[in-house]
Amino acid sequence: MICFIPGIFFQDQLVLDENFIYLIIGLCGLLLIPMFLGSFFFYKVKPYLLAIMFFGIGIVLHFFNTSSTQNISVDKNETLIFKITKKLNSNEKNKKYEAIVQSGKGNFNAVIYCSKKERELDFDHYYQSMAYVSKPKSPKYDFQFNYAKYLQRKNIEYQCYINDEVFSVERNDLRWREKFSQKRLDIIQNINQTSMSSQTNAFLKGIILADRTEIDMQTIRDFSRSGLVHFLAISGTHIVAIFGLLYFLLTTLLSVKFRKYAVTTSLIFIWIFTVFIGFGSSAVRATIMLSVYFTYVLLQRKTDVLHALALSAFIILIFDTQQLFDIGFQLSFLAVLGIFWLNQPILNYLPKQNNRFKKIIFNTVSISVSAQLATLPLVLYYFHQFSFISIIANFFIVPFSEIIIVFSFLMTALVACNLDFQFLNSLYDFIIQILLRLIHCFADIEFLFFKNISMNLVEVFALFLVICLMRFTILKLNPKNSARLIMSIFLFFLIRIGFNLYECHKTEILTHYFNKNDLFSVKKGDAACFWINENADQEKIIQFIIDPYTASRRLRKVEIRILPSGTEKVVYKNQIYQIK
Repeated sequence: MICFIPGIFFQDQLVLDENFIYLIIGLCGLLLIPMFLGSFFFYKVKPYLLAIMFFGIGIVLHFFNTSSTQNISVDKNETLIFKITKKLNSNEKNKKYEAIVQSGKGNFNAVIYCSKKERELDFDHYYQSMAYVSKPKSPKYDFQFNYAKYLQRKNIEYQCYINDEVFSVERNDLRWREKFSQKRLDIIQNINQTSMSSQTNAFLKGIILADRTEIDMQTIRDFSRSGLVHFLAISGTHIVAIFGLLYFLLTTLLSVKFRKYAVTTSLIFIWIFTVFIGFGSSAVRATIMLSVYFTYVLLQRKTDVLHALALSAFIILIFDTQQLFDIGFQLSFLAVLGIFWLNQPILNYLPKQNNRFKKIIFNTVSISVSAQLATLPLVLYYFHQFSFISIIANFFIVPFSEIIIVFSFLMTALVACNLDFQFLNSLYDFIIQILLRLIHCFADIEFLFFKNISMNLVEVFALFLVICLMRFTILKLNPKNSARLIMSIFLFFLIRIGFNLYECHKTEILTHYFNKNDLFSVKKGDAACFWINENADQEKIIQFIIDPYTASRRLRKVEIRILPSGTEKVVYKNQIYQIK
């Protein structure tokens, strides 16, 4: 995997053409020949040949897994026939779906936007409507999120905005996966009919059915600021909890000699569950990792976390190398690596776990700290924020997370069977409301929350070096290990200061465009000023323009001023700037 992954990155950056790819396939085939020879020389060089071969395999697989767009020319306003393939989270104005679209020019994948006033689209119908069609545009500046590239990695070419009445006709060609998706959609709609509060209904759909459409922005903000987003998304914790519930029931009912059948049945069930919730990326990753681990157990092989982790990643990337660029993929595997690398050393420093309660508490602390340390560089790089309250929040919430997940799963199963127990609804609603209020309290602790933290890839690798060397210092505190750790920390801060000074000496004048509003900004040193229209949505401009720019340019001071209509010149720090 260490050689395979750089091959994927290499092809993604250089984009070798078909002739080079077939040449690499031939070279990989030639490298296989010496591996079957028994001479001492080839035995010595075999690891290096394998390394080169897997680097080449990474290049080849990414070439074939990278979908080539058909460059279909579509009119801006066109009548489309489409079927939905995935229900996405809605925004303030529209419902969103991934769909396969048929037009007069050909078929293509698209994101469909329709008004929230429209009825819910499902998998049982084909739809027809007039739509405004546009290609997602790449961002103008480097600090903005590249949504066009994100959609391209999912082989989505267009965005379609429905602006007319939607007509539908029932389908008779549903595939098995679409039947699962439709059943999931039916259960989601049934949950809406329960007596629980709308907030609890939205939480239940998110935590079990991976549908966060109706979760309000305040709740999402609370989970994000408290470092508990992983609890809301279908992840390893959910898969393990559901697997553990079924395995416990089967081993309780069956004798010990049927343990293998209990494991196999539990694995089959979590795969059915993964298919049912729509093959969510995080659920698939967790299910594959768990399946690989228990395959070791079933084959009576010694379980090895690193081998299981590498094999899981390899299986996922063979089918879709684009997964490597998914933030969830990177954070999931880094979290497991962090637990492998740091959990036991940290656990050794905690008091002795001589009873079950202490084991649960101290393991929760060590696992949470290990995972957060390992993922910290990437969290800062992608999200530019961190809250120290997340350590405390995970300490309180994680020990009870499995109970809440199991309870939520049972509630969903009851809804799916059309069983409505008022007492259970009230109890579940009460527990979730307490949970959400507790998380809201954690999120409101402002002094432990830091945002707009700048971080580039060089600093990320330097910080990873610090975390790697931390293990040796924790295991054996001596002058040699301590000196290495201190030097790595010193190197990180030296690199960081260098980038800060570089940005501080730059002056930059930019014109931004956001939601039909023009913005003008001037950066001098470590300060910047933004001029915005008086009728612009200031909160969203801060979220999507000013905050990313602040983190990217390492600013310490930002001003926001109102730009009167018709203004041609502005003054900042005793200098006049012409607005174009």
